[in-house]
Amino acid sequence: MTNEKGIFIKNIYYMLSYAFQVLKQTTYESVAAEDFENVQDLFAAILAKGVARQLKQGLYREYVTQNETLSVMRGKLNMPETIKNKVKRSQKLACEFDELSEDNLLNQILKTIMHYLVRDNSVAPERRIALNKLLLFFDGIRVLNTTEIPWNHICYYRNSQNYEMLINICYFVLAGMLQTTESGEYKMAAFSDEHMEKLYEKFILEYYIRHHSYLTNVRAAQVKWNLVGEHDDASLRLLPNMQTDITLRLNEKVLIIDAKFYGHTMQQRFDKDSLHSANVYQIFTYVKNMDIKNTGNVSGLLLYAKTDESIVPDCSYNIGGNQIGARTLDLNKDFRLIARQLDEIAADYFGEANM
Repeated sequence: MTNEKGIFIKNIYYMLSYAFQVLKQTTYESVAAEDFENVQDLFAAILAKGVARQLKQGLYREYVTQNETLSVMRGKLNMPETIKNKVKRSQKLACEFDELSEDNLLNQILKTIMHYLVRDNSVAPERRIALNKLLLFFDGIRVLNTTEIPWNHICYYRNSQNYEMLINICYFVLAGMLQTTESGEYKMAAFSDEHMEKLYEKFILEYYIRHHSYLTNVRAAQVKWNLVGEHDDASLRLLPNMQTDITLRLNEKVLIIDAKFYGHTMQQRFDKDSLHSANVYQIFTYVKNMDIKNTGNVSGLLLYAKTDESIVPDCSYNIGGNQIGARTLDLNKDFRLIARQLDEIAADYFGEANM
């Protein structure tokens, strides 16, 4: 099956498996073998398997501050509350103490996303039943307000590393797919381009890391501005960061890839189709600032996810001594063909002999 943008749902699973390598474990073999009608159902299947596996190992617990009125002293004494109790002729002590609890942010996020998925009719009945059974083990854990989840402040420790992939799946679901109806309830929307683009970038980066080990450096590198003369710190802070999506390097040769996931690959002005101006300016800026000696060894490539548009960019230009090009990656094909397209890009820029 495909989604609205023409991507095989199965390929979204493969892209996720590169972004989060834990999906390669035997736990998820049945997910990999199954066909899904939509992305929500795929996410529900991954969470059902992952949460069940986590329950066998035990839910993550961390120290959470508790405030209780007790007959005996425990932890620290909350003096103002204890005085109030004395005024009320109560002999109880107001205590503040830390206690290991499963009611922490990581488990709260898992419960929240499962809570919404079991109410989504686009999730297969067997998946909703499985998630409902898992929710029984989250009885003492709170459901969160989805708009208040502090995604940027989530930390993973040695005993919570298994949660990283599950929480990232939750992020895709909640931040990328959840929207509010007029009645104030939540419903699932189509997988958003914004979040799909992040997955698209991560997949391409991890693919080259895993399958093109001959490359001396594969990363999302930053490009420094090729500045001339002295500049104070205040003025330097005004310049935007140049953060590449994917940078491939083999000795002195460098290829900067900018992954683009748009509803429309081309822009149209005055009845003329052309590449998005901002995209071309951006990749050209990255290339020229990295190739400070004007060697011509640095190239740039705009790699668009293929749409149903009739014009499919496949072009390359020598601009100021550097190769700047654009291609499309067809995600509506068997995954082996997608892999072949990525391999061909590396072969074109670094040579067949290195493959």
